[in-house]
Amino acid sequence: MLISEIFYSIQGEGELTGVPSVFLRTSGCNLRCSWCDTKYASWNPEGNEMSVDELVEKVASFPARHVVLTGGEPLVAKAMPELARRLHEKGLHITFETAGTVAPQGIACDLASLSPKLSNSTPETLGEGWRQKHETRRLQPAILRQWIENYPFQLKFVVENAQDIAEIEALIAAIGVPVPPHKVLLMPQGTDTETLDGRQESLVELCKSRGYRYCTRLHIALFGNTKGT
Repeated sequence: MLISEIFYSIQGEGELTGVPSVFLRTSGCNLRCSWCDTKYASWNPEGNEMSVDELVEKVASFPARHVVLTGGEPLVAKAMPELARRLHEKGLHITFETAGTVAPQGIACDLASLSPKLSNSTPETLGEGWRQKHETRRLQPAILRQWIENYPFQLKFVVENAQDIAEIEALIAAIGVPVPPHKVLLMPQGTDTETLDGRQESLVELCKSRGYRYCTRLHIALFGNTKGT
């Protein structure tokens, strides 16, 4: 499995914000988000090949009960089901950070952190081939429904402005199963505190009016936009 990085930090986003966690980031992605903050694991995948045995041993070396499997898109890695099973057998809590474009197929998971990509993610600087692939793949309501029906979940959206809310609510309707408002997390797009702060007020108001949850990016505030955090 091609691994971009493994590190021990705290969860910076979502329902488990602040929880000490081991982050295992695979390299490789089936999307090309314009604002991606880990292009070294998606646009230009880099890393080292590691076996499942090596990964389990590395994760176990940290004093954490929570593991975050992220990317890129972790579910495109062929050995991911085996890795998740092995980690689960060790009693670890597994969060998958995924765009929700790949079906779970019974994979071991304690929290599906689903982050469907809105139209604000479509790349402008790539050729038409990747742009079309991204557009075709980025929203998969039927696959999102499989995750929601079978796992504890959170729906986390990267939001640039209030106009994005129409897309979010159209997607929730298309998923076709009830999604409690408190399971919908709105996170401002940005990789620096100035940009995030500039967008937070409007998102807070949207959350208050609809019962959604505001999602901070605590790791940016604490460490900046750097690897290994």
